Amino acid sequence: MNTLIIAGIAGFLVLILLSAAIRIVQEYERGVIFRLGRVLPGAKGPGLFFIIPIVDRMVKVNLQTVTMNVPPQDIITRDNVTIRVDAVVYFNVVEPIKATVEIQNYLIGTSQIAQTTLRSILGKAELDDLLAHREELNDKLQDVIDDLTEPWGVKVTLVEIKDVDLPDQMQRVMGRQAEAERLRRAKVINAEGEFQASTKLREAADVIAQSPIALQLRLLQTMAEVAAEKNSTLIFPVPVELLRFFEGGASLPREGS
Repeated sequence: MNTLIIAGIAGFLVLILLSAAIRIVQEYERGVIFRLGRVLPGAKGPGLFFIIPIVDRMVKVNLQTVTMNVPPQDIITRDNVTIRVDAVVYFNVVEPIKATVEIQNYLIGTSQIAQTTLRSILGKAELDDLLAHREELNDKLQDVIDDLTEPWGVKVTLVEIKDVDLPDQMQRVMGRQAEAERLRRAKVINAEGEFQASTKLREAADVIAQSPIALQLRLLQTMAEVAAEKNSTLIFPVPVELLRFFEGGASLPREGS
């Protein structure tokens, strides 16, 4: 009886030791093993691994891409405009041992670095650059954050500025500025049209001046267009040359006078 009890206890202890020794690492994970406080070279995984209970300790590190939202930050741009900006950062662990040994929590560390870098980089930019050249600022943010997190074994793959919240007064000012710009463009287009029209009229006048018969043809064409409107009154412009002809005829001396 005592033998059975001892065997049962021994079997139970063996099961406990086996459960403590067996470790399963998923495809998207890597295991960092510490033996008596010292990290063993090379991260383990994926698959089934055995460790020495009590002596070894395994820390699993997730290698999947992390999507982290950067909380909205109050930023004063270089042209003294107060805005509120938030962003999203995509990163993943590429060196599990560094991510475990070099920093206590790489998630919190990356988040803090992203917030401070966002305020620093955007604070050096003007509002117009922030609105018009967002892609360039995204690339600059990605480069700076990636350089700072590289010692931790973290690779930042993408940084995107999500929303730029402007004060109401600034939105009204920008609306008036956009309206004034559209009005300016309309005036410029109208002036260019008037200039082109006047140029064509001058060219037409030069052609008519070289051929007087063209003026008469244009006059007849205008009369036909006016008559087509079925107006009750038709004003016929008489050329000055014709009036001069009649005036010359009236001034001739009469016979027998």
